[in-house]
Amino acid sequence: MITDIETFAETLAASGVPPVLSGRHDGGEFRAAVVARDLGPLRLIELVTPEGECFRDARCARDVDEELWQIDLVTRGRARVEQGRGTAELWPTDLVLIDPARPVRFASTASTHVTMLVPRRELRLRPGDAARLAGVRIRGHQGPGALVSSLARDMVRSLTGFRAGEADRSAAAVIELISVALSAQLGDARPCPDEALRDRVLGYIEARLSDPDLVPAKIASAHGISVRRLHKLFERQPLTVAALIRRRRLERCRADLAQSDRTIAAVAARWGFAHPAHFSRLFKATYGYNAAALKSSNRARTVMAPGAEPGKDGDAQITER
Repeated sequence: MITDIETFAETLAASGVPPVLSGRHDGGEFRAAVVARDLGPLRLIELVTPEGECFRDARCARDVDEELWQIDLVTRGRARVEQGRGTAELWPTDLVLIDPARPVRFASTASTHVTMLVPRRELRLRPGDAARLAGVRIRGHQGPGALVSSLARDMVRSLTGFRAGEADRSAAAVIELISVALSAQLGDARPCPDEALRDRVLGYIEARLSDPDLVPAKIASAHGISVRRLHKLFERQPLTVAALIRRRRLERCRADLAQSDRTIAAVAARWGFAHPAHFSRLFKATYGYNAAALKSSNRARTVMAPGAEPGKDGDAQITER
């Protein structure tokens, strides 16, 4: 059992759990534990944590997190997970899908949970399906969710004696069960034609965010539809096509600025902003602070990190979850 938060943070970092920023924690005696196991490409980490809160934002962003899906299972206690438009209130056996590359907030009682990290190439989710599932409670006491819940709870402490081929085949079976549980959560219903087309458009946009010529006319042409038809696909969505492209580019820029040494102009150009001044105005209007401030903050954390003590500089401590 781990009895101090610094050791817990170091152990979490070594386990591979996507990082978060520490928030409120129970002021009593700190007791935590971490057990990590691999099954082929699947990684399982059992966490025992005290009551508290934590969150993930651009400061935590890592390139590797864009290659993973995270599925969390509560085995003891209760938890709340907020991501996108979803808020999952989780009880023992319940699961939730989390996108490690996007902001998320956690709050829990003293609890035990299992985090499963699945390569995105193994668990193929369409962008629209992932958006509908992230932050949504998956009941773990019935149907496919119960199978995944039971397996994950037991596997994390019993994954020994597998040869390489056996581990890969077993992982494929578990990942297929996860896919079935996610499909069941969606109602296993085929999307209507508009939803299917919108999903294809979203995938096209996501893959081409760095293209400065990514505009509605080009997107419509690539999908054999008119610009008017394209706009109609998004008329009931939170953002228009142009606003969606702009927001996703800004999110990628903010992540890059928080973790890289590239200049602001280089980051802006990398994600399709041809004019640095225009990018800076958009960034300030969207996030309420300058891109240069984020860059300076990142540089200061990097310089101070080797000798800094947690909590001394006024920032939340980065841990892993």
